[in-house]
Amino acid sequence: MASAKSMASLLGISSLLLLAFCFCTTEAQSRPPIVNGLSWTFYRSSCPKLEFIVRKELQKIFRKDIGQAAGLLRLHFHDCFVMGCDGSVLLDGSAGGPSEKSELPNLSLRKESFKIVDDLRARVHRRCGRVVSCSDIVAVAARDSVFLTGGPDYNVPLGRRDGVKFAETNATFEHLVAPFANTTTILDKLARKGLDATDAVALSGGHTIGISHCTSFTDRLYPSQDPTLDNTFANGLKQTCPQAETHNTTVLDIRSPNIFVNKYYVDLINRQGLFTSDQDLYTDARTRAIVTSFAANETLFFQKFVLSMIRMGQMDVLTGNQGEIRANCSARNSDSKYLVSVAEENLGSSSEMR
Repeated sequence: MASAKSMASLLGISSLLLLAFCFCTTEAQSRPPIVNGLSWTFYRSSCPKLEFIVRKELQKIFRKDIGQAAGLLRLHFHDCFVMGCDGSVLLDGSAGGPSEKSELPNLSLRKESFKIVDDLRARVHRRCGRVVSCSDIVAVAARDSVFLTGGPDYNVPLGRRDGVKFAETNATFEHLVAPFANTTTILDKLARKGLDATDAVALSGGHTIGISHCTSFTDRLYPSQDPTLDNTFANGLKQTCPQAETHNTTVLDIRSPNIFVNKYYVDLINRQGLFTSDQDLYTDARTRAIVTSFAANETLFFQKFVLSMIRMGQMDVLTGNQGEIRANCSARNSDSKYLVSVAEENLGSSSEMR
């Protein structure tokens, strides 16, 4: 596990090296196509400091608690897979519908992640007016969570607007991949979103950072041990989770829990994947070769991860006159007690919002 000192060094690397790394990782691959309404330079005139504001604040947060990076990355995943990347996962319940964040699969999302996103929204809106959507802030924060923990830097197409609809009851169960899912279920669910097997394996690499509650994997330990689990690894998990319903936590990737690298795939080859949904990617012949290639070649993993993240980040987005730009990320504007004044609305208007 990386020490606090090593993480501080990682986050404090010189800006020159960061820029060089950004150039190498982004220029080494061609940009994928983007949907109509999104742009690589969407806020160039209306909020040119957007990404600087977000990254600067996240650097401060991660120096204090690097675990928040995994929380923000997962927030983007959970948002996009249910109703598209529209910020619906951020909404509290109201008379208009139930809260998506209160659904069982989302209860594991960090409460701090929601607070961080709305704080970033407030900082951005103070600087630029209400021109940046919460869903765009989630996408930028996810990218920075990858980069600031040692992963690739990449450009994010922006221009999403926030949704005004609530998810249907149990939609999270239908669309999100459960930790006990096998590869067939994973591939089927991602195929519905236009994503393939390479996307499935690459996006699963997000588990190289973060933690999990015991209850997400103790079905592999009790009442009998999953034969795909390495015995030494399983015995260590049993020490952390002595009973099936233990409320302890452990890291998702034993080799690099706080640094975004390709060691997650090495875990799978060594039968040390935490979830069934992780380990089965190596067990299943349809995805084993992809896992092996990512374990052997971190650059390849980074390239495929970036492409898959950009594809995922465009799923069912709202653009143009669709949706809205929320004044409060946890409430639709019609429900919010924090509605901005007409003067602020006019201040924040731009041609890019129309």
